[in-house]
Amino acid sequence: MGENLRFVLALISFLLLVTGLEFAVGYAFYYVLEPAKKRDLIEMLVPRAELLAEVGLLGAIILGVMFSVAYHIYVRGPLKIAEGIRIILNANRRYRIEPAGPSEIRSLAQAVNDLAGHGETLAHDLEAKVAQAKSSVEEEKNRLAALMSELSQGVLACNVDGRILLYNERARQALCPPDNPKDGTATSLVGLGRSIFTIIDRNLLVHALEGVRARLEKNEADPNAQLVFTSRTGQLVRVRLAPVLAATRPASDEAAQNSLDCAAAPSRSEADVTTLRSSRADAPAIGGFVMTLENITRAFELDSTRDMLLQSFTEGSRAALANIRAAVEALTDYPDCERTHRDRFLHVIREEARELSGKLDKTTADYADSLKTRWPLEEMLGVDVIAAARRRIETRLGLLARLDMLDDSLWIKADSYTLIQALTYLAGRLRDEHAVREVCFNLTRHARIAELDLAWPGPLLSQRTLQEWEMDTLRAGGEDSPLTLRDIAERHGAEVVYMVEKARQRPFFRFLLPMAKPVRAAPGVSIRYGENRPEFYDFDLFHQSGQTPELDELLLPELSYTVFDTETTGLDPAAGDEIIAIGAVRIVNNRLLRYETYEQLIDPKRPIGSMSQTVHGISHDMLRGQPTIDEALPQFHQYCDETVLVGHNAAFDMRFLQMKEAQTGVRFTRPVLDTLLLSEVLHPNQQSHALEAIAERFGVTVIARHTALGDALVTGEIFLRMIPLLAAHGIRTLRDAREATEKTLYAKVEY
Repeated sequence: MGENLRFVLALISFLLLVTGLEFAVGYAFYYVLEPAKKRDLIEMLVPRAELLAEVGLLGAIILGVMFSVAYHIYVRGPLKIAEGIRIILNANRRYRIEPAGPSEIRSLAQAVNDLAGHGETLAHDLEAKVAQAKSSVEEEKNRLAALMSELSQGVLACNVDGRILLYNERARQALCPPDNPKDGTATSLVGLGRSIFTIIDRNLLVHALEGVRARLEKNEADPNAQLVFTSRTGQLVRVRLAPVLAATRPASDEAAQNSLDCAAAPSRSEADVTTLRSSRADAPAIGGFVMTLENITRAFELDSTRDMLLQSFTEGSRAALANIRAAVEALTDYPDCERTHRDRFLHVIREEARELSGKLDKTTADYADSLKTRWPLEEMLGVDVIAAARRRIETRLGLLARLDMLDDSLWIKADSYTLIQALTYLAGRLRDEHAVREVCFNLTRHARIAELDLAWPGPLLSQRTLQEWEMDTLRAGGEDSPLTLRDIAERHGAEVVYMVEKARQRPFFRFLLPMAKPVRAAPGVSIRYGENRPEFYDFDLFHQSGQTPELDELLLPELSYTVFDTETTGLDPAAGDEIIAIGAVRIVNNRLLRYETYEQLIDPKRPIGSMSQTVHGISHDMLRGQPTIDEALPQFHQYCDETVLVGHNAAFDMRFLQMKEAQTGVRFTRPVLDTLLLSEVLHPNQQSHALEAIAERFGVTVIARHTALGDALVTGEIFLRMIPLLAAHGIRTLRDAREATEKTLYAKVEY
C-alpha cells in the first residue's frame, strides 16, 4: 500500500471517529432532556441547520489540517528516520539524518546520528585491522595483475561452467587485432562472467577436454591439449589448454564433473555425457581450465605463401629444366653436330634460362616480405630507438648527438639492439676515420617507409666507402659483433643508403625501415586505467554456478548486469530525436567492472538540439565520422548478452532503443531494472529521486555527469548499494524487484 493511500485512509478514519464521538455525545445529551426541552431544542436547531453544517465542515477541515500536521511530524518523521537508518546500515555509513520536527523527533534523530558516528569509528578501526591483515594478499594480487598484463601471450581462464574468470589484454588482441576492420565485435565477447562458448565452438572445446580427462586418468606427465580455431573475425588462433584441478572432489561430483559438458553440448545424451567423466573414483576433478592464445594468422599466411611458391617453382620449372637438360645432353653427345643445330640448342638454353630467371626475379620482387628469413622484430616507437642510440653514442664514443626533425608518432619494426649497434658503428667510423665530432638524428615518414637519418657536418664520403663499411663486422664503443651492416639491414628488411642534402651540402646515412601500426586498444571498447593495474580477474567465479533461463528466481547478487545510459539529440524519440552516445559498464559477481566498459559516440545524421548540447556537451564535430546507429547497436546488443539491463529512468533510454528495432533488426528483450523506481520503493519519504540526490544519500561521488559512460558508472555504484537495502525490505530475487517497481508511480510514466 502506498504512503499517500495510507495517509488518506488514516485521515478518513480519524474524521469518522471524531464525527462518531460528536454524535454519541449529542445523543446522550438529548436523551437525558425532558420532553418539553427536547421540543424547544429541535425548534431552535432546525432553522439553523445550514449554519451548523457549515460550522461542522469548517471544524472537520481544521481537524484534518491538524491531523495532517501531526501525521507528518509523528508518523512520517519516524518513517524518514527509519529510511535513514537503513541507508546508514546498508549503503552509506557516512550518511546522517537531518533533525526536524518537535523536540522528541529531533532528539531521536540526533541519537541515531550519534550512534552512527560511533559505529563509523568502530568500522574504521575494523577496516584498518582487516587492511593490515590482508596486505600480503593484496601484494600477491598485484603481482598477479602485473604478471598478467605483461605476458606476451593471451591468457584466458574459465571455471567448470565455461565462464571467463581471468583474462589479459593480449587475449583480446589475439582474438581481434587492433587493425582488424570489424570494430572490435569479437573483443566485446571477452569479459568476466561471459561464456567461452561464444568464442570457441562448443564441440571443439569438449573434444579437447575429453583428451585432457583421458590423459589425467592415465596419469600422464603432460595432460594439456592443443587446438586451433577460427575466431569470428576470421583470425586463426592456436590454443594450449591446461586443466585446473580441484583440491577435493565436491559432494555433488557427478553434477560438477558434467556441468561444463552439459553446457557445451546440450544435445548430447546422458550416456554421451557420462563418457566425459573420469571413470576412476580417485581421478582428479577438473575445477576449470586455463588457455594460452596465440594469433597465428600472419604466420599461417606466410607459410602458405612459401608452400605455394615452392610448388609453383617445382611444377613450373620442370618443363624449362627438361628442355635445358635435353639441349645440354644433345650438345654433349653430339659435339660435332652442324652449326645450325648447335645454335638452335644454344638458343633453347638461353631462352629457357632467361624465362626461368625472369620468373625467379618477378617472384622475388612480388613476395619479398614472405621470402625473407623471419626474425623476431618488435613494434616500437622510432623516437625510443633514437633516444637509446643517442645515449650510447654520447657515453661510449664521446660525440655530441643532436635531434633535428623527429616524428614522435612513428612506429617501426626493429630489433632494437642490433639497430642501435649499427648506428653506433657508423658514428664510430665517422669519428675515427673522418674526425667527426657531432652527429644529428632525423626521423620522418615517406608512404609506408620510416626514414631514419644519421647526419653530420663534415666531409663527404664516396659510395665505395659505404660499400666497404657495409661488409665490415661491427666494432664500436668497446663491443664487437660478427654481424655486418648489410646483415642488420637484411634482418630488418631495410636498406641503408648514403645521401647528401643539397641545400646545406650535409651528408647523411638513411635507414629505410618498415613501419608498424601503433599499438592501441581495439575500437569500440573503452579500457580505462587508473592508478593501479586493471583488475581483469575474479576468482570467486570458480565457485559460481551456471546461469539458467529462469532468471526471475535468482537472487540479485547472483545475476550479471549491464548498467547503461544514453545521450540524445533531444527528449522526444517519437519526433525523430536520435541517440548520439551509449555508455555501459558490467556488474559480475556483485562487482563493478570498471575496466570492461563500453563507450561509443554515434552520428545521428540530424542536428542536435541546443538545449541538449548544453547538457551533455557533445557537438556536431565530435560526431562527424562516428558509426551510425545501424553499426553501433548490434555491437552494444552483443555487449549486453546474458545480462540484466540496469538504468536510471530506464524507460526513457529503452524507448529510444525500441524505436530502432525495425530499422536495425536488434531487439533488447533482457529484463530491465530502474534505479529511479527502486529508489522510490526504498525511500518513499525522500523528496527527490534524481541521480544526484540518490548519489548524495549513498555517498557515491558523481564524476563526468551527463556523459553516457559517467552516468552509467554512477548508476552502477548506486545499484550495488541498493541490493542490501532491497534485501532488508524482503526484495531478494529479480522477480521481487520487478514486481515492486511495477507498483510505483513513476512506472506509469510513458515516453
